[in-house]
Amino acid sequence: MNTSPWRVTLWLAAYLAAVPTVRAQQNAPHLAYVLPAGGRQGTTFEVKVGGQFLTNVTGVFVSGSGLQTEVGEYARPMNGMQATQLREKLQELQKKATDPAVQKEIIDIRVKLLIFNSNRNASPVLAETVSLRITIAPDAEAGPHELRLGTPQGLSNPLVFCVGRLPEFCEKESINVGTPPGANQPQISQPATDMAITLPATVNGRIKPRLARPQIPARPGQPFTPGDVDRYRFQARRGEQLVITASARELIPYLADAVPGWFQASLALYDAESKELAYDDDYRFNPDPVLHYEIPKDGEYVVEIQDALSRGREDFVYRLTLGELPFVTSIFPLGGRSADQTDVKLTGWNLAADRIKMETKDKGPGIYPLSVDAGELVSNAVPFAMDTLPEVLEKEPNNSPQGAQRFKLPIIINGRIDQPGDRDVFSFEGRAGEEIVAEVQARRLDSPLDSTLKLTDAAGRQLAFNDDYEDKGAGLETHHADSLIMAVLPAKGIYYLHLGDAQQKGGAEYAYRLRISPPRPDFDLRVTPSNLNAAGGMTVPMTVHALRKDGFSGDIALDLKNAPRGFILSGGLLPAGQDRVRLTLTVPPQPLKEPLSLSLEGRAIIRGREIRRPAVPAEDMMQAFVYRHLVPAKDLRVAVRRGAAFRSPVKVLGEQPLKIPAGEEARFQVQFQMPPNNLFDKVQFELSEPPEGIELRETSPIQGGIEIVLKGDAAKAKPGLKGNLIIAISAERILPPANQRPQATRQRVPLGTLPAIPFEIVNR
Repeated sequence: MNTSPWRVTLWLAAYLAAVPTVRAQQNAPHLAYVLPAGGRQGTTFEVKVGGQFLTNVTGVFVSGSGLQTEVGEYARPMNGMQATQLREKLQELQKKATDPAVQKEIIDIRVKLLIFNSNRNASPVLAETVSLRITIAPDAEAGPHELRLGTPQGLSNPLVFCVGRLPEFCEKESINVGTPPGANQPQISQPATDMAITLPATVNGRIKPRLARPQIPARPGQPFTPGDVDRYRFQARRGEQLVITASARELIPYLADAVPGWFQASLALYDAESKELAYDDDYRFNPDPVLHYEIPKDGEYVVEIQDALSRGREDFVYRLTLGELPFVTSIFPLGGRSADQTDVKLTGWNLAADRIKMETKDKGPGIYPLSVDAGELVSNAVPFAMDTLPEVLEKEPNNSPQGAQRFKLPIIINGRIDQPGDRDVFSFEGRAGEEIVAEVQARRLDSPLDSTLKLTDAAGRQLAFNDDYEDKGAGLETHHADSLIMAVLPAKGIYYLHLGDAQQKGGAEYAYRLRISPPRPDFDLRVTPSNLNAAGGMTVPMTVHALRKDGFSGDIALDLKNAPRGFILSGGLLPAGQDRVRLTLTVPPQPLKEPLSLSLEGRAIIRGREIRRPAVPAEDMMQAFVYRHLVPAKDLRVAVRRGAAFRSPVKVLGEQPLKIPAGEEARFQVQFQMPPNNLFDKVQFELSEPPEGIELRETSPIQGGIEIVLKGDAAKAKPGLKGNLIIAISAERILPPANQRPQATRQRVPLGTLPAIPFEIVNR
């Protein structure tokens, strides 16, 4: 790639006027945790938000209505220089250690230094905190909301913030300072929480690192600290059906730098004599545990929460809900037909009824929450699926082809693997060349079933088999345990579908919905990230993911829906056969007072009809260093801050999509106005996440812009490949010598991107 220093002088100020704007792009606020992670309707309380780049918070944005916020103090951890100054002061004070006032100051300094030493290896993404004061209106909607912070550098990622109905308690975090017998220096420790509460209640807390223990390496470069144990005392009466639920992973779904990738909470219940009565560290396949226990006698009991792996971190935040609470453990059926009323059987604890009528009028296909009331208390929400196809119930016995339940396509069968080792067999008549889809919905509907699905012909020959089918739309699933088969029938005749559990388990809660139908091609969309930050007039990249269904592989056109004037989407086509595309959003030059919500929509022609689907905002989250998940968010928020923009619009000249001959070069020009600037030494243009086989060869200035040369590798970039090219711009500047920098050094500064450039690889 060819560049020369004078090009920056001509070009850079057209994109960014000054270094602070560049830094703003890099240092957008990131939230790691909020504590407490919720509050009760009709209350006002203090909240601490932890993360990185949280200076000068200008706004707090919570989804939904009924929540008001005020910004309080900002704090950051002590740095190495400050610690050195404290050590020097400590040495001076020790010369006068007989003075009681000096002794107190010595203890305070030692506490600060011990905390500094315990936290010095902590991740920077957890280090800074901002306090908030939150008021929740009495009529605010109960349930999860999303909280974001805004700073001059942009808008943060969202975090879950819950609004509850029950009285709430907060763990009292503290440290003890003392001098053990025989010790000549004060030591500090964090006592285990032993706090009295009254039921029903929600308790907020976190499992912090123990300050008194050294860090233990869990993985090279990723130390962890043993965590504390929190305990809460309460009175309960004989015969009460106590339910204790923990929300931990539900609050922070994935941690990139921890294994298994979340705070793995464990619960234990003790009586007044410290005898363990119940324990759990998960609930079926859900990492957040749930305890149910019938109280044997009146008295005091203790619930204990800790990390099952004995870790502690600042972001190991939890909410415990305790009491004689209604809790739905399973429903049957797991769904119903749209526009019909479905009679749903409920199983669980402390339920006022064992059946409910699920009204589906005016509700289209999809998954809806189902919960039940028990007086003033409301149960947990469980998913209920709706579809337009005819529905039937499974009928036993149907454990073999001889007793198979017969049906006609299309159909949805609601059934259960009702005992260990059970298998349900269904039969249908098919034609030669007929395409069918058989899909199980179970794990995605909170059923513990780990399904397997097998298709055989009348002679028993296996034609298709599936155990686990990955649904990227289920962003919180780490074990995709539902099954899906797509097959073309080879001949006219009778066919059989065999459905069972891969673990040979079963029970009343092992319910499923089995759809058997011709393909219903469709798609869903996810757009990441769920927050975008840009200076006025600039361009930022985003990614749209296609969740293609039943074999749909066509083009998907992408558009902004009802966007304010000045927002421009570039590269708005997800090509046929591809599951993701990177594109760009150019924002208007005027800054916005507050972030706004944007909507993105996809359009495709499927079987002669135009289908439109919204792009659901999501966060692309990493789990345990390796796995990635698309976790849905409520809004796509865009923050536009003050900053320099191009004096004239950026324009890619020539035909689009850009034609790149396989194995040859292609040239195109980008036009913009270039006022003089001498802040940087040179500028560089690079392809960001380029398709395999496409490289940027060189750039050169032209009148009113720049020319870029690309080349497609004939062996890797095959004719027919389509997509968008995202060109990232960066520059270098020279940092002069300073106190901790004896020599001048070069610093690379990312500047942004050009609008997405559609391309196509063509034959020579």
